[in-house]
Order: sequence, then structure tokens, then C-alpha cells
Amino acid sequence: MRYQLCAPAAFVVLAALSAASSEDRLQVRCPPLHDKTDQPVTVEVTGPKAWSGKPVALRKGGTTVCAGEFIAAQDGAVAKLAFDPLPWGIRPDVLDVTVAGEKQSQFPAPLVFLGMRGNPPKDEVLAALKSPGGLFPMIDRFGQYRHRDWPGKTATLDDLRRQREAERRDLQDQAGPSGWDTYGGWMDGPQLRGTGFFRVEKHQGRWWLVDPDGSLFWSHGIDCVRSSSGTTPLADRMHYFEPFPAAGTPEAMFLGQQTWAPKGYYQRFQGRPFQTFNFTGVNLLRKYGPAWPATFAQLAHVRLCSWGMNTIGNWSDPDIYLLRKTPYVATCSPGGRDVRQIQGSTGYWGKFPDPFDPGFRAALRRALDQEQGKATGDPWCLGFFVHNELGWGDETSLAIAALASPPGQPAKEAFLSDLKKKYAAIEPLNAAWGTKHGSWDALAVATDPPDKQKAGEDLKAFYTRLAEEYFRTCREEVHRAAPHQLYLGCRFAWVNDRAALAAAKYCDVIAYNLYKRDIAGFRLPAGIDKPVIVGEFHFGALDRGLFHPGLQKTANQQERAAMYKSYVQGALRNPAIVGTHFFQYGDQATTGRGDGENYQIGFLDICDTPYPETIAACRDVGYTMYPYRAEKGGTTGE
Repeated sequence: MRYQLCAPAAFVVLAALSAASSEDRLQVRCPPLHDKTDQPVTVEVTGPKAWSGKPVALRKGGTTVCAGEFIAAQDGAVAKLAFDPLPWGIRPDVLDVTVAGEKQSQFPAPLVFLGMRGNPPKDEVLAALKSPGGLFPMIDRFGQYRHRDWPGKTATLDDLRRQREAERRDLQDQAGPSGWDTYGGWMDGPQLRGTGFFRVEKHQGRWWLVDPDGSLFWSHGIDCVRSSSGTTPLADRMHYFEPFPAAGTPEAMFLGQQTWAPKGYYQRFQGRPFQTFNFTGVNLLRKYGPAWPATFAQLAHVRLCSWGMNTIGNWSDPDIYLLRKTPYVATCSPGGRDVRQIQGSTGYWGKFPDPFDPGFRAALRRALDQEQGKATGDPWCLGFFVHNELGWGDETSLAIAALASPPGQPAKEAFLSDLKKKYAAIEPLNAAWGTKHGSWDALAVATDPPDKQKAGEDLKAFYTRLAEEYFRTCREEVHRAAPHQLYLGCRFAWVNDRAALAAAKYCDVIAYNLYKRDIAGFRLPAGIDKPVIVGEFHFGALDRGLFHPGLQKTANQQERAAMYKSYVQGALRNPAIVGTHFFQYGDQATTGRGDGENYQIGFLDICDTPYPETIAACRDVGYTMYPYRAEKGGTTGE
């Protein structure tokens, strides 16, 4: 049977063309694409008035996708059917339309993309679906989108080799800034006391890091210096890709498995492993040969120096930073079965760790002990982050979360202990909070939150106590393991003043992930005079074959480069900021990582090819950053 396609971008209408059949009275109206896997697809089926009251169903083989009933309409009968887009729209598929149990027609199920925060443009998808070659596979052997070309796209293995040679000449011509010492500090600037490790000092009204030799140091760095950024899940969407390497071949080593999927489609695997492929790794093998890990590691240090950078940021490969040629930061994420979370808490990345639980300190100590002989005691290591982007909420949230937790939660027990000391009996607390708890034991069992206004003073007080317990424990354990290195905080993404004040009391440097256009005017809460390091920021664009620009969108690579320069120079002018670390070294996979992020945010693309515009901007900033900060930086108090 042939169908006529009458389609604006928002929907298609499929009508049978065969005459002398009841089918030419049936129409199916549906979207060709469906963007949200967690929201139902709505399909409208229309037919003659005689069908009013008759059952209608969409079926795939012997399976009913959804069913309903026709109702009378002005020009006939209509049925609106809604169904879960999965698994019917994973690949171009066909659904049957049955009326009163008899098949009347077929139509293509709305296509749904899996595991990606950003999807291919609709116009390109519709054009590809109608083309002789079809949409799938839509990802080529290098991990690039097949249905578009752009400057720098890799087409052949010879392209990889030409790119390698072109970059080799570029790195020779621009080896790095003059006037830097061994660690990338300002050798030509003021010399302060060297201690053999990195430290912080306010010099002439501006906060600085001081490198082990005593030079002023501003941390210009980049995150995720590693060979795995292009790893992407394959489960349920093998048809997206050109054929993978055959088993037993060298390239097959980049087929793997993972369980990490805190968000998005693959979260439904609930900890079960799913298959992956590392496009970054396979392209490095193709580009540099069997010795690619050592070549890539050495090259990372050469690149960073040439780009005017002096720090390897978070989430990077220890095999690279432990070559000890570029300063780096280390991270500690305590985990294990003995680590309890505050059950009543929420957060983008999960629940908040309970700092009153003895397992919290034990897990932190265990994680730091694993760094012995590596980052701890290493002069090249600036210091340690602990955790990332915790859910700090508002200034009462964690206290309310403690109360919302079940009995036996250590944070809840600590809060109740404070309340007993203050009120002695439950009756004065009930009077203050407007509650009706029959006893302290009843409050321990209760999980309903109190009135935030009436209980606000107590909630805020315990929030402060909990935040200080968290930061104090982290500081003690970091300095126990690494007494000469810096505790860099928890990389705030969502924070309130009360949490920031607690951080200032215990952190040597306070880390923020600041995804903004400009941070020249960034200020800490009143009363805090501490150095700040930016753990993450980025800019991206959609002109190089990826489907999502990240958290700060730009129009193209030229604007992306301009925004990078403007952002870092704004940070250099800010007297509190002692460094910025861009997220990240290489692009994410076109089809997304475990949580679906598929951002064009790298200094390198999936084929390890540098983005020349952003790198040029990085050099403009990095080669001149020390005199720029000295001349144009503000001072605290301004």
C-alpha cells in the first residue's frame, strides 16, 4: 500500500490512496519525531461517522500498543490515542491500525532518540528519513554525525595523520609562555616564601596561589584530561552506529561496559551493566598507533603549556598528571556501604552525605589513604576537592531533611540532641514550633516538616551545625593525609550564604562551578575574604556536528572563543579568584555519555583534533595572564 505524506514539521498525516476500500476514509495524524521519552505520544485517528463507538487500536505484530474508541466528530469519527514512545519509536518502525479487530492501515511510529540531552535537528532527520540511504546509521566510524559536514571533520585515516602533523608543527611554533617557572608560576613577578608545596596568600590586595618555589601562581586549567570522554552507551541503539570493530581486533578493546547512569534513559538499567564504545580511545589508536596511551599522556603536557595553561583540572587521568610535568588538582569522593546519606534530602546528583555518621569520616579517610604515594605529599598537586555539586538547598533544607529522615538517622539524632538541650521538654518546643508531638520519641519517629517560619531559628542553627560538621571533617581528614596541601572545598553549584560561610571557616580555597557568561563581578557573601577557584565552566556551539552546546550556548566557534577569553580575563580582574578550570579537554560523545550529556565543550573534538579558535583565545589569555592580573585586577575592598 502507498501513502501520501502531508507533513509540516510538527506532524504527519497518512491517508490511504487505494480506491474502492474503506481504508481511503482513514487518516492517521501523528508527530514524525518525539523528543521526550518520559512523555506519551498522542496519535489522532479519524474515519467515517459509522465508526463512532467502535474500538480502535494501534498494534505491533501481536502486541497492542494502545487502544481506545471512536467518538463522533463534525465530519466523521475521531479517536485520540496516547502511548509510551518506547520501545516502538526506537528505530523507524511501523504500527498497524485496527478498527473493531480488523487491520485498516499502517503508519510509521514517531521516532524517538535515546540517551541524548540534545538530538539531531528535526529538518535534517526528516530529510534523512526520506533519503535513499535513510537516517541510520547516523554516526560514522569516528563517532561523528553522518548527515552534515563542517570544517575540520575527519573523513579518512589519512585525515587523522595530517591533523597529527599539523598540530606537531603548531606546538613547535608556540611552545608556551616565557617568564614561567617550572610549575607555571610567574617567574618574572614578585617572589614570595616558597615552602615546597602550593599555598595561598593575599598579595597587594589580591588573592594568589603561591607555587612550591615561591612564585605567584594563577591556576589556568582544564578538566577531564583523559582518553575516555567520548565513551557512549550502545544498548537499545546499536543501529545508530556504523559497524563496530570485529572481536579480536585491536580496535575491539574500546568496546566495554559501565553502570554509571545517574540521569536519563540509561538510569532505567538500575545498576545493570550496559555496553559502551569509546570513540575517543579508538581514534587515538588510529592516530598514534599501539603506543597511543604514552603518546597521548606526554602530548597532554605539551599541549597545555603551548595553550598557556598550567593546571590539569578535576576528573583527569592519574596516569597523565602523575607524570608530574604540569600542576594538578586531585579529587576525593568517599563511597562504600558504610557511607550513609540523609534519607530526607534531595539533590541533582543524589542525597546529601550524613556528616554525623562515623562512616562518613571512615570513608573519607579510606579514599585519601588510597592517594598515598600518588597525590598526597606531591608538590605538583595543588590540593584536594571532596565531592562535587552537592545539594545544599536553601538555608533550612538540610535541617528539614534530617527531620524528614527515619529514626536512627545520625543527623536527625544530632538535631534532636540540640533541641533537647535548648528546650529540655517537648512542650516548649511544641509551643515554639506550633506542633503537637507527644514526646521526644514521637518527634524522632515523625517525618513531617515543621513550619519554616515558626521553626526557622532552630532549622537555620542546625543547618549551620551540619554544614560546619561536614567541612570540618573534610578539612581534618585532608590535612591528616596531606598536611602541606590545600583543601579546596566541594565545588559549589547550588549554594546559600549559610553553607558558604561554613565553607569559608574550614576551606583553604572555596571552589565554585560557575556556568555563567561573566564572573568579573562575582562576590562571596558579606564577611568572607577567601580565595576562590572555579572548578568548572564552559561554552559550546552547534556548528561542529554535535547536538547540544552545553550550559552556555554560543552562536559559533568564533563567539565561543571570544566568550572564553572574556570569561577568564574577567576572573583575572576579580581579586578573590585564583584560577579557572574549563570543562572539558575533549568533546563528549555525539550520542551522549551515561547521563545523556552530549555537549560540544572540548578543546579537542572526538577525533583529537584541536578547535583552533578556542585554543587561540586560550593562548591570548594565558601568555599574558600574570601582567594582566597585576595591572588590571581589582583589590579586595573595592
